[in-house]
Amino acid sequence: MCGITGIFDTREQRPIDRALLERMNKTQFHRGPDEGGIHVEPGLGFAHRRLSIIDLSSGQQPLFNENGSVVVTYNGEIYNFPELTEELKAAGHQFRTHCDTEVIVHAWEQWGEACVKRFRGMFAFAVWDRNVDTLFIARDRLGIKPVYYAIRPDGILTFASELKALMADPDLPRALDPQAVDDYFAYGYVPEPRTIYDAVHKLPPGHTLSIHRGLRVPEPRIYWDVPFRDTGPMSEAEAMEGLEERLREAVRVRLVAEVPLGAFLSGGVDSSAVVAMMAGLSSDPVKTCSIAFSDPAYDESAHAAQVAQRFGTSHQVRQVDPDDFGLLDRLAELYDEPYADSSALPTYRVCELAREQVTVALSGDGGDETLAGYRRYRFHMQEERLRSMMPLGLRRPLFGAMAHLYPKADWAPRMFRAKATFQALARDAVQGYFNNNAIIRDEQRQRLYSESFRRSLQGYHPVEVLRYHAQRSPTDHPLSLVQYLDMKTYLPGDILTKVDRASMAHALEVRVPILDHPLVEWISGLSPDMKLKGGEGKYIFKKAMEPHLPQDILYRRKQGFAVPLAQWFRGPLKQRLQETILGDRLRDSGIFDMNTLQHLVDAHVSGQRDYSAPLWSLFMFEAFLRRNEGVG
Repeated sequence: MCGITGIFDTREQRPIDRALLERMNKTQFHRGPDEGGIHVEPGLGFAHRRLSIIDLSSGQQPLFNENGSVVVTYNGEIYNFPELTEELKAAGHQFRTHCDTEVIVHAWEQWGEACVKRFRGMFAFAVWDRNVDTLFIARDRLGIKPVYYAIRPDGILTFASELKALMADPDLPRALDPQAVDDYFAYGYVPEPRTIYDAVHKLPPGHTLSIHRGLRVPEPRIYWDVPFRDTGPMSEAEAMEGLEERLREAVRVRLVAEVPLGAFLSGGVDSSAVVAMMAGLSSDPVKTCSIAFSDPAYDESAHAAQVAQRFGTSHQVRQVDPDDFGLLDRLAELYDEPYADSSALPTYRVCELAREQVTVALSGDGGDETLAGYRRYRFHMQEERLRSMMPLGLRRPLFGAMAHLYPKADWAPRMFRAKATFQALARDAVQGYFNNNAIIRDEQRQRLYSESFRRSLQGYHPVEVLRYHAQRSPTDHPLSLVQYLDMKTYLPGDILTKVDRASMAHALEVRVPILDHPLVEWISGLSPDMKLKGGEGKYIFKKAMEPHLPQDILYRRKQGFAVPLAQWFRGPLKQRLQETILGDRLRDSGIFDMNTLQHLVDAHVSGQRDYSAPLWSLFMFEAFLRRNEGVG
């Protein structure tokens, strides 16, 4: 795994600031500590940091074609590169290395922009072709690898694997995007294509950006989407066999490396299934690692140990201190923009542990989104059944009025929270899904902001992110639709971002077999009833894994990878919480209503309410402001 960065003059061939390019590249040293490379020519500069995984002796980047007219800087792994190499050789291309990077150069020469459709893997790369004065930037289908880019007012485009590299440019505008701020407090991250900065964008998953010098910079272009095409009649037995076969193949192609390789093992279904496949494909014991917590409410290490014993893995466990919040400032440095998933803390620790043994680790990420494993899918389907009993045109005014009249009772048992039920029935499916999963819901977010900040939003609402994707969804099935929305937002914006930054902080490559795109395409075409059946998420996946994994691994209640925020904020972090949330930095930002912040702190610390989620999001936003003094 690597880090890429570059500078491109979209208008002319002005000299590139090599010193700036070097500074940008240096900020990503952690992504590739093995080697670095820089190429500069009139109007273009590419830089690269390399973590050597395959073809350790060659494959240095930036890498060129035979005559030096095409150059690439690339981050990722293309698992079908041996087959593509043979196909390209047969077409007359000459190879000087045995690495997947050179495949990109020749694939671009052979197929142009369509080359991305031939690649199986995770990737972010930029190709410069001097023959046609074109810069081509691409990101993999599911968004496993990141790409940030910005176009300055003077026409200079910069791009990189991480936002921090772009922020090394003193000429890049630093103004925050108010809509991105609102997105952050709704989702807990800033969804693609926005970033927290108005001038910087993320290239969305499954998109490319092709820029011809001297022409207007176009919008990114989509080249792949999750199809959700019905695969036709299929028995459970056929689905189980097909799923296991495809998962094993996805794991197999990810076992190629010239460095030590292992796996994360949480004790959950997804990571356990990946380890089971690895064990069946390897003659040596699989290296596995997991994190333990002293609080049994958060600890899955016994389940991980059970799987490790079953498959005879070389297993390492490390207990995380129950008060392991020393990473708080480190998180702001890693994620560059506000990021409120507190599981980033244990994820950082498990990556740290894995890197002591291996350079490449396989993970089970993606199973919940592709196979409907989250409990929220079950809740959404229950609400949808109620909503389907009456048209929206009748539901909205009727239940909206009832919700307005009924008193709020969040403190009461769920059966007495009729206000929330009426509100849910008054919404459409996308509104309902948004509201149920927002970190800070609409009413509270409105109170959170100052009057001037609310005006700056100009009527914007974060549900528009989901509506944008819903309008382009290839499916209208209520379950498949929200899976699709998560694959477009939560998966790349939260889950994959978390793993990329935490792993690359330790120069660890993480491979994600469940997000192998042929597997994702096939799963998307299965009947929704095979994914969520009788209230059981991942139904067909668990059935397929029954010959490999114990029942109490497959069918126990999902725990997640959480940390005890509520206790921290009432205990060891209490004083820091009060100083942070009520301090000058949030006050001076002009974004927040300080009376609301005072209420959140007081009510949580007293035990009256659990406001740990909004407080954590505020905590991490303050850390972002502190690290980036002067933004606004």
